[in-house]
Order: sequence, then C-alpha cells, then structure tokens
Amino acid sequence: MKQLLNRLINQETISSNEAKNVLVNISKGQYNQSQIASFLTIYMMRSITLEELQGFRDALLELCIPVDLSNFNTIDLCGTGGDGKDTFNISTLASFITAGAGVKVAKHGNYGVSSSSGSSNVMEALGVKFTNNEDQLKRTIDEAGICILHAPLFHPAMKNVAPIRKELGVKTFFNILGPMVNPSFPKNQMVGVFNLELQRIYGYLYQNTNKNYSIIHALDGYDEISLTGNAKIISNTSETILSPSDLGLNQIDHSEIFGGKSVKTATKIFKNIINGNGTDAQNNVICANAGLAIATINKISHKDAFQLAKESLKNGRAKASLERLIELSK
Repeated sequence: MKQLLNRLINQETISSNEAKNVLVNISKGQYNQSQIASFLTIYMMRSITLEELQGFRDALLELCIPVDLSNFNTIDLCGTGGDGKDTFNISTLASFITAGAGVKVAKHGNYGVSSSSGSSNVMEALGVKFTNNEDQLKRTIDEAGICILHAPLFHPAMKNVAPIRKELGVKTFFNILGPMVNPSFPKNQMVGVFNLELQRIYGYLYQNTNKNYSIIHALDGYDEISLTGNAKIISNTSETILSPSDLGLNQIDHSEIFGGKSVKTATKIFKNIINGNGTDAQNNVICANAGLAIATINKISHKDAFQLAKESLKNGRAKASLERLIELSK
C-alpha cells in the first residue's frame, strides 16, 4: 500500500487491475485504518479515472453476496449522493411510486454518509427490517413490487471501510460505486450522479454492459431530476436535456425539495408524501424521477410515464407497496 500511496500522491493513476486488487486486499484486512483513510482521501482531492472506477466496481461485484431476482425484470433507482443538497429521499420515494405503477424494483441503498439521511435510515425508521435471504426478497418483490437491498448485508467485504467512511463523514468514491454494485445485477437502472464528468464515466462503463439505463445529472448540481432547472439524461439510446416544461411543469425553487438535517425530519417528509399530503413541488419531483424509471423499463415517453407515476401516488398504490413491504419484513 505504501508504494501505491506514493504513486497516487505523485499524481499517477492506477490500472483497473491494481484498483481491483486494492479493494480485495482491503476486504482481507491487509491494510490499517490510516492507510485506508489516506487512500480514500486521495480520491477526494482528484477525479477518479474510468479504469480505476471499473476496477473498484469489478472488485465489489466479485466480492458481494449475489441474489438472483432475474425472473422479475427489476429496475434499481439509486443516486450516488454526494451532491451536498440535502434533499428529501427522492429516489427512495420514487422507487415506491414505480412499484405502485407495476414495475418491479430492486432498491439498493445504504445509511447516509455524506447526507443527513440515506435510504436505509428512512426505511429503518419506517419499520422495514433488512434481509439478504433470497426467498424472502423474492416474496417481497412478488407481493409488494419492491425489495430493499441494504448494502452492508451484501457487501461484507466493506466492513473494514464502513467505520472510516462514517468518521470521515464526506463523500468518497464509495458514493460513486453504490449504484454500480447492486448485488441482484438488475438489467434496468436509473442512476443519478453529482457531476457531468462522472455522468460521462458512467455512460462509458454502462455502454459495455447489457443494461437498459438512464443516467441523470441536474445541471445545477443535483444527482436526480430536481425540476429546479434542466437535467441531462444519458441512456443506452440517446442523450437529452430535460426541462421541467417538457413534463408540463414549472421550474421550482431549491427550498421546495429540502429534506431537513435529521432522519426524523426526512422520515416525516417521506410519510407526508407517500400518504398523499406532499406539496405540488414534492409530488412532481418524485413523479418526474419515477416517471423516468417507468419510461426506461417500459419504453414509453417520459411524459406518459410521469402521468402513470402520478396515478400511482394519487391512487394509494405506492403507499400500499410500502405498507406491504413493512408487513412482510416483520
């Protein structure tokens, strides 16, 4: 590790294979905490390369506990986080809207590290119990339309990194990796990323997979469709700029999608919205994101899929999906 750190400090990059080996060695406990912290810190100071990210991804997918949900043709809605915006849990809410619209969702998530409240924080606060039991996950996805894949249960290799990430409390390249290492290997994915450079790297990596995908970056910095301005979307068929007006909506203010600074606040907002008591801005944002997921998997227009998402929320199907998930997880 010392030799590798010296190279990285001298502005060198490492190969895909070297990046993969580092994570494998971290999982085996071969490095001390200071070395791991130094390694993570270097990537906070400079951009990650395509080869490095590919190596890190390959290592985590090789080391994960896989779960086979291929019979369900699932989609994952997941953002990298790390945009520093502290929005409410948009992709998690959008996942239930998507499930309520009849699309099967395998939601990969974790506790918040660089944000106040990650997907898993809110799910836990709502009473969802996490599992990596494949039969249980299949039953959940069959009956509730969604299952929650809590990252630590599927990535035991990362137990040596988790406490360091928590202590650092800022985004690391593991934020970037999160959406890429869903242990169910879904064929469909909607990913939000926090800058254009990362969106391009994701686009290059996903081109070489058999995935059906949409990669989002809001041009004012969000890792999701925020409706606070335009968003760029890269898919396996096109690159487009989405304006709120394309969905028949007005641009909203940043303050309207703020999620607060605690899990308690984030959970309260989550409940309000899923119970049908969200503001127009909150509802439109989650339905714009869910709509893109529905459009990605069903090959329909985003505008038509946005309407399906609104119906899922309005008719209580999204709420029913959440309630069934909680019931099944007991």
